[in-house]
Amino acid sequence: MQTLTPAPAPAAPAPAGEGRALAQSLTPLVVDAVVPMAGYYVLTDGFGMGTVAALAWTSVLPAARSLWSVVKDRRLNALATLMLVVNAIGLAMSAVTGDARLMLAKDSAGSGMIGAGVLVSVLAGRPMMTAGLKPWITKGGDPAKTAAWERLSRESARFRRAERRFSLVWGTALLSESVSRVVAAYTLPAHTVVWLGNVLAGAAVVLAIVMTGWLAVDPMEKMVEAEVRSR
Repeated sequence: MQTLTPAPAPAAPAPAGEGRALAQSLTPLVVDAVVPMAGYYVLTDGFGMGTVAALAWTSVLPAARSLWSVVKDRRLNALATLMLVVNAIGLAMSAVTGDARLMLAKDSAGSGMIGAGVLVSVLAGRPMMTAGLKPWITKGGDPAKTAAWERLSRESARFRRAERRFSLVWGTALLSESVSRVVAAYTLPAHTVVWLGNVLAGAAVVLAIVMTGWLAVDPMEKMVEAEVRSR
């Protein structure tokens, strides 16, 4: 029997900016992974739809989300552009090939392309994952923290190294997850790969979060806080 312990006192509400940053971080995970996975099993097990058709239909939502993010922001950042291209290619492959294994592999190819793109961006000195990191470190765009970020980005080599490490870890995690999912797509039944692919992706995300928290996010937050206090 489980032993119940007293609940801790409620924590203070998170700042609105931090809450928005968290929501922005979780939305792609829900839309690109959880909803398509659930939709696949509903269509196949609930409505008897074929594997290929179900995979094609559940690919539409992630592609639509990528397109909407570009339209909503009215600008193209490197990560959003790459994700949009990957999803468009995946939908085209789904329509042309009708091969369930290839359709499953295209999801991993997408994360592999994104991972490779992120690693190339690090080598080019323009780390792609900064677009997602900056709102988190600056608590949703707090003016003082944003100004501190900009100063550190110009003046601190240590800050820039941490920024590059963030993208380096994510690029490596995505590329590794891609290889694992391709192997699974061609060696395991499609019905298994649909959920296993998300488990592999989740494991890669958790590992990347833990590593980047230690290697990049925590030191960068401390540097930004110190910079804000110094002004």
